[in-house]
Amino acid sequence: MTELEKYIKNYFGATSDDLTKISSFFKPVSLKKADYFLKTGKQSDRLGFVRTGIIREFVQIDDKEITKWISTQGYFVVDLSSFIFHQPARWNIQALTECELFVIDDKNYQQIAQEIQRWTELEKLFIAKCFTVLEDRIITHLSMTAEERYHQLFNFNKELFNQVPLHYLASMLGMTPETLSRLRGKTRA
Repeated sequence: MTELEKYIKNYFGATSDDLTKISSFFKPVSLKKADYFLKTGKQSDRLGFVRTGIIREFVQIDDKEITKWISTQGYFVVDLSSFIFHQPARWNIQALTECELFVIDDKNYQQIAQEIQRWTELEKLFIAKCFTVLEDRIITHLSMTAEERYHQLFNFNKELFNQVPLHYLASMLGMTPETLSRLRGKTRA
């Protein structure tokens, strides 16, 4: 069973038969470090699942890059509004390391509904999961201090701090690189 099948089974309770059908629509794709999966302004015509590697989702506003999320193994990568509503992407999605993904294009995504009876229910659960993650991020940013956000991410995935440039993590956490550096120094002391 692939990582993608495990994820779908754990989060959405798909049957073994459905898992096999769903995963057959996804194709392996490799990205080299610094390759883009999607660029702002382009329409997203594919959805990816990270098998290995690290991918950053970010937007450029004026001369500043703002990191929305850093995806690691077991996460989907997509500009959801672009993929679903066929509008220009707001987010850049770029490999920070060499990556292996399972990718489904828009045509095959639409085809799944013809093959999987429960697809509408599974898709609804997927979108609800995306929305829940977004709500959790908003609550975290509104209710936690910078230090609490730092500790939460550090406890969730310590390895990111050794693999990702710290200014990307600081941006994702909603703080300056200097604040992140101060918090890291305070934790080590």
